[in-house]
Amino acid sequence: MPDPACFVICKLASRPQDNRARMRNAMDDIRNIVILTGAGISAESGLATFRGPDGLWEGHRVEDVCTPEALARNAALVHRFYDERRAKLEEVAPNAAHEALAALDRQWPGELLIVTQNVDDLHERAGARRVIHMHGELRSALCAHCGKATGWPGPLPPGTRCEGCGEPSLRPDIVFFGEMPYQMDAIDDALGRADLFLSIGTSGAVYPAAGFVQTARHYGARTIELNLEPSAGSFYFHESRIGKASELVPEFVRGLLS
Repeated sequence: MPDPACFVICKLASRPQDNRARMRNAMDDIRNIVILTGAGISAESGLATFRGPDGLWEGHRVEDVCTPEALARNAALVHRFYDERRAKLEEVAPNAAHEALAALDRQWPGELLIVTQNVDDLHERAGARRVIHMHGELRSALCAHCGKATGWPGPLPPGTRCEGCGEPSLRPDIVFFGEMPYQMDAIDDALGRADLFLSIGTSGAVYPAAGFVQTARHYGARTIELNLEPSAGSFYFHESRIGKASELVPEFVRGLLS
C-alpha cells in the first residue's frame, strides 16, 4: 500500500476520558456518518480474513497473489486465485452486521458513506447503496491498457480482451499492494464533513485506511470502533466496543436510528 505518511494527520487532539453520558449527548448531534469496514465484518459470513494467523491468505503469501510483480511473474496463478475467491461468493451470504448497515443506509436522512476494504459484494447484496470499495471488487475486471472497469461474475482467464479497447489486458479489479486505493478524494471529503466515524472489523494496520480515524478526529468527528479485539490504532478512538460484528453492529444501528 502507499506510504502511510502521505495520509496520516500528524497533529492529534488528546484522547478524552470515557464518559458514556457525554457520548450520548454528542451522538444527538450526529448527521453525517462515515463507516469503514474490514475483513472482520465478512469473516462471520465465512470469508477468510486477508491475513490469517500464519500470515497467509487462503494458503498463499500475499506477495504471490496481490502485487503487480506477482501478476507479471505468474498471471495464471493470480487469475486463478481471484477466480476461486469470486466463486466463493456464491457460497456465502450477508450476515446481521451487513443487514444492519444496509438498514442504516436506507433510513439515515443525513450523509452516509460506507467505505469498505473488502472486495466482496456482501454490503450490496444486503441492500446498501452508498458504498465505496477502496480496494476494488472481486466481481469486476479492470483493463490494464485503457483503465475501463467491467462487471465480471465468472472466471477471468489471462489474456481476456477488453470490450472497450480490444486489448487482451483484463485483470482482476483489485488494488494490489503498491497501487493507489480508489476514490481517495471522495473519501477524504466525506471524512472532512463527518460528525461520526465508525470503524468495524478492521485491524488498523493497513494504510491508508488505518489513518482515517486520525483524519476524522482532526476534523472534529466522534470516533468509535466495533471490533472483535482492539485494533492497532485503538487508542485513537474515543470509544471501543469489543465483540462480534453481527452482535455489535445491529445494536449500534438501533441506537442511531432511535
